[in-house]
Amino acid sequence: MLKTPLRLAVAAVCTLLASGSAQAHFQLAYTPEVNITKAGDQTVKLIFWHPFENGHVMDMGEPFEFYAVHRGEKIDLKSTLSPVTFKGSENSAAAYDGTLTLKRSGDYVMVVVPEPYYEQSEDIYIQQITKSYVNRNEIPTDWMDAQGLKTEILPLNRPTNIVAGSTFTGRVLSEGKPAAGVEIEIEYMAAEPDMVTNQPLTPTASPMPGGAIVAISDDNGYFTFGVPKAGFWGFAALGSGPDKEYQDKELSQDAVLWVRAYDVK
Repeated sequence: MLKTPLRLAVAAVCTLLASGSAQAHFQLAYTPEVNITKAGDQTVKLIFWHPFENGHVMDMGEPFEFYAVHRGEKIDLKSTLSPVTFKGSENSAAAYDGTLTLKRSGDYVMVVVPEPYYEQSEDIYIQQITKSYVNRNEIPTDWMDAQGLKTEILPLNRPTNIVAGSTFTGRVLSEGKPAAGVEIEIEYMAAEPDMVTNQPLTPTASPMPGGAIVAISDDNGYFTFGVPKAGFWGFAALGSGPDKEYQDKELSQDAVLWVRAYDVK
């Protein structure tokens, strides 16, 4: 039997319940529909949140970068950003609305490079470099390409139509090279944002007992997760980036990836 990278990842990945809190920080670049047929503008919400349990929302500073990559071309979206207040179940915090304009068919890879967030309880900064995807007319163009970020998760399954009940495999990269032994927190977006009211919709699932769901990347940076439910799933490779300090404090520079799963009907 051939030992393909995917097969090695399935064999080597360790999926477990972490001993830490279930409250995982996740940077969102969210639009409710990721498979679009018509050209036009799509609103994108940038929120730093705990979407599994509809928990605490963190204040976002103005992102360093917000752009999309389409057919290899970088499209700056930072000028489309406007500040909003997002109200979660526990508190309200600063967030942003942006606009992604769909023109030609293909993939639009959205990238957010946020300002690091100071987590007072841990006395560290967190910067989650985030990718999410929108596709127009079901034509694949860019989803399988690395974007040259300081750290990122490269999807090995098309991220806009994962089959619920199947597996998703990603590869953690740091400065373009595979990152081994990285802890990947896995988050279900149980409460999706309402695009009009800037509040969460009713949660459709509850967090797992025992803490955050975690996988560990193998020697070649691969990890695999069995996707149990339709909806948005986020993967955060913790501390996978090369930058370890910000403003004289420890920095966790994470790679975040969002994918969309569907039930087969």
